[in-house]
Amino acid sequence: MKYGTVLFDIDGTLIDSNDAHAEAWVRAFAEEQVAVSRTDVRRAIGMGGDKLMPSVSGIEEDSPRGRAISKRRGEIFLEELLPHLRPFTDSHQLVAALKERGYTMVAASSAKRDELRKLLKIAGASALLDSSTSSDDANNSKPDPDIVNAALRQAKALPREAVMIGDTPYDIAAATRAGVDVIAFRCGGWSDSDLGGAIAIYDGPWDLLQQLDASPLKARR
Repeated sequence: MKYGTVLFDIDGTLIDSNDAHAEAWVRAFAEEQVAVSRTDVRRAIGMGGDKLMPSVSGIEEDSPRGRAISKRRGEIFLEELLPHLRPFTDSHQLVAALKERGYTMVAASSAKRDELRKLLKIAGASALLDSSTSSDDANNSKPDPDIVNAALRQAKALPREAVMIGDTPYDIAAATRAGVDVIAFRCGGWSDSDLGGAIAIYDGPWDLLQQLDASPLKARR
């Protein structure tokens, strides 16, 4: 009731894409003969690539090798994996229901701008969101708050007026550091203990949609 703005993470929140992102990273590292743990990569999905790479491999993204791996990851994801991605059940319907209730809605994603544009189309959210922010709009990626702060500026909203919907601990950390409450989804592959700090946790878009009138996003007055 106190919120006027909803900030949406996209990957793992509206689209079942976290495993595909992990696959793209693992394959890009392997092509450069860099051995990484698939489990570690999967648990780092939701961070920006600038943080994921040194976390799982010790390689900095702005190094020559890092730039080559990052470029190849993008190619694998966009050309080979993204065409097969699907939205979670009721992703479009949830965004449409919140739009109908009068919320200002902005994407707050760690994806690159060109990836985000295509992901929003898959989610059926392109025409419903008021604006979007990507990793290109922030100096520091999640779990730093820069992307969330950029989304707040796009929405012309104060932190206390907004709530973020995300699926990873990095979404929660970024939003919390920006002073924004978080609703978390389990569909990205994280447990409730991983999602501590969220004001509410749902299975995914379909679950929140079913419980919308009893949720923190119930009809505005």
